[in-house]
Amino acid sequence: MIRRAVTLAAAVVLTSITSITASTSWAAPLRLAEIQTKNRLMQKYTCATGRILQVTYWNTANGQSFALVPVKGKQLLFVDTVAASGVRYQAGSYVWWTKGPRADLYDTMQGENAPPILSDCVTIVR
Repeated sequence: MIRRAVTLAAAVVLTSITSITASTSWAAPLRLAEIQTKNRLMQKYTCATGRILQVTYWNTANGQSFALVPVKGKQLLFVDTVAASGVRYQAGSYVWWTKGPRADLYDTMQGENAPPILSDCVTIVR
């Protein structure tokens, strides 16, 4: 009977530890040096509002693409996702959608048919 109680107590402790571990993120911070990039491109855009954005793009050896886009005073790392036209990057609720030299920034929390929060962003050619 004592052995059974100890086994049951150990099972409860292991279940508790497993539940705490599952709900806690133990991953190390991501460093871009760990991603094998093929190339990096920095682009400046001027948007319809007159705002100028500097966006950095990385293409990786495994075929993924990333974009570092300033949003509301913070640099957000966007990951490419499937798009019928152009390249669509996603970071949380934000979408940076490029088509040729043009791009728009959307906040999907504003609704499916909401206008972009930054529109008609065009690359500055020098």
